[in-house]
Amino acid sequence: MIKLFSLKQQKKDGESVPSSSTSGQKKSSPAQLRVMKDLNELNLPKTCSTEFPDPDDLLNFKLIICPDEGFYKGGRFAFNFKVGANYPHEPPKVKCETQVYHPNIDLEGNVCLNILREDWKPVLTINSIVYGLQYLFLEPNPEDPLNKEAADVLQSNKRLFESNVLKAMRGGYVGNVYFERCLK
Repeated sequence: MIKLFSLKQQKKDGESVPSSSTSGQKKSSPAQLRVMKDLNELNLPKTCSTEFPDPDDLLNFKLIICPDEGFYKGGRFAFNFKVGANYPHEPPKVKCETQVYHPNIDLEGNVCLNILREDWKPVLTINSIVYGLQYLFLEPNPEDPLNKEAADVLQSNKRLFESNVLKAMRGGYVGNVYFERCLK
């Protein structure tokens, strides 16, 4: 596990914490401090995990969601989080790296989730986004689609939609689009 709060722990333990002027370390930005707080308080469901490609860069990480129920049960979906300097006043940029047949995720990985756009508020956290993304896999929303074709199929024929989701997750074509296998 990444030691997010080693300095905080040193302070608590009464050890002296090196100042940034003597250690040569950069001072953490407000966005970094808030992300550290959010990650420390992160309460991931058993179907989710995080990966930090660069342990020194907490502003860029992956969230892996492996739904255990619903249309997407058994799939493994990776989301790339890029937290900007204006966080928490602006939401992180979140993209789905796994190509998925989903009404609210387009084929380029853009995600239609209200709290990542118009309903974002600084009181929301990384945890809020995790649960929002997880909910998209439990309850896809055809009323606000990025993938209109998938939304239309979900509204008109749930069995065909479920068949298309399984076909895509197994690795295959849905229409003229090929999906890489994403089953665990």
